[in-house]
Amino acid sequence: MPLSNYRDLSVGGSDVGAGFQYEFFCSNCDRKWKSPFKPYRLGQITGLLTRFTFLFTDLKTAGRTTGNFADIGSRGAREKAFAEARTRAESLFATCPGCKKDMCGDCLDESHPPCVVCQGKQAENSQRDAQRQANNAPNGCPNCSQPHAGGRFCAECGFDMASTHKSCPTCSATLPRQARFCNECGHGF
Repeated sequence: MPLSNYRDLSVGGSDVGAGFQYEFFCSNCDRKWKSPFKPYRLGQITGLLTRFTFLFTDLKTAGRTTGNFADIGSRGAREKAFAEARTRAESLFATCPGCKKDMCGDCLDESHPPCVVCQGKQAENSQRDAQRQANNAPNGCPNCSQPHAGGRFCAECGFDMASTHKSCPTCSATLPRQARFCNECGHGF
């Protein structure tokens, strides 16, 4: 997958300083890499000719014409320079298979495919799953405290294990299952 974490620092096609340069960066940290500046000679020559022909009114048309040729040729040169820069950057940056972000070698170790961010998310998810399993693990029956191996009803007393509320045996008030006392009559469970 081609890298997409770059900025184009290139200078236009018909300028004295014409050339191509790209800056690649890590999506996770502040690490950056700039490709070496690759001068675009036709653009530089055109820039010089344009400046020179500015002095002579008769040659202005020739300067504009060479500028058009430089602009036309700059597209292919730009693509070639970008391909070279991207090839070098791919040795420094890689794409995480989890989040699809481009990261440096410190943030994405190729021997452990997920990046640092995805590894943190995986750790969070595994902790959350462990917590869920602990919460859903079969405990004792809240009514008779006998060990419960699963199922909807307690095998000892018939208590509905799926219920979220209970009723007070004294006044029949509906209470949350975790309540230790009835909030209507004060009966203790």
